[in-house]
Amino acid sequence: MQSTHYQVKSEIIKKHRGKIIFADDFRSFGTGMAVRHALSRLCKDEFIVRLSNGIYLYPKISKRIGIVYPSIEDIAKAIAKREKARLIPTGVYALNKLGLSTQVPMKVVFLTDGAARVIKVGKKATVRFKKTIAKHLAFRGIITTLVTFALKEIGKGKVTETELQKIVEALSKEKRENIIYDATIAPEWIADIMLKTIKDE
Repeated sequence: MQSTHYQVKSEIIKKHRGKIIFADDFRSFGTGMAVRHALSRLCKDEFIVRLSNGIYLYPKISKRIGIVYPSIEDIAKAIAKREKARLIPTGVYALNKLGLSTQVPMKVVFLTDGAARVIKVGKKATVRFKKTIAKHLAFRGIITTLVTFALKEIGKGKVTETELQKIVEALSKEKRENIIYDATIAPEWIADIMLKTIKDE
């Protein structure tokens, strides 16, 4: 009978490089302790990289830069899909997604209804999943969600004309019904900006 270590490693080899894998993927290969031990050993051998508790990366390797990490968005989507969780980008990351900031944040925070955790990406970057209230996850539109949390990051009364113009341009690509609905759950000053887009049509 093959060892848990051998079975886990063989299963990982079948996957493509850059794949995010979970400890639970290997539960049929042995006890929880045996699987954790196998994964820990594979990390020590630098065969895989531990991102967080129970989450690993089968890394692509570049001769020039070494380990090639997936994008923050790819990591977030993989975890959300696995946990059937919803995610809300916040802060500077939301600003960046809307083109309101060229800054690439090293510490990204997503609001979620999944498990709270911190994922390390390389030596400096982190992705934090923070539990949130149901209201924050009730938005229907992708763009209206980004706009809401980007504006919260900027702050009431601090939005420049240039930023406002970009927000209006982004909202023009959102469904009208989503804007109307999401305005009912956004803070009043953000709702006013959203609804102005419709009024100005």
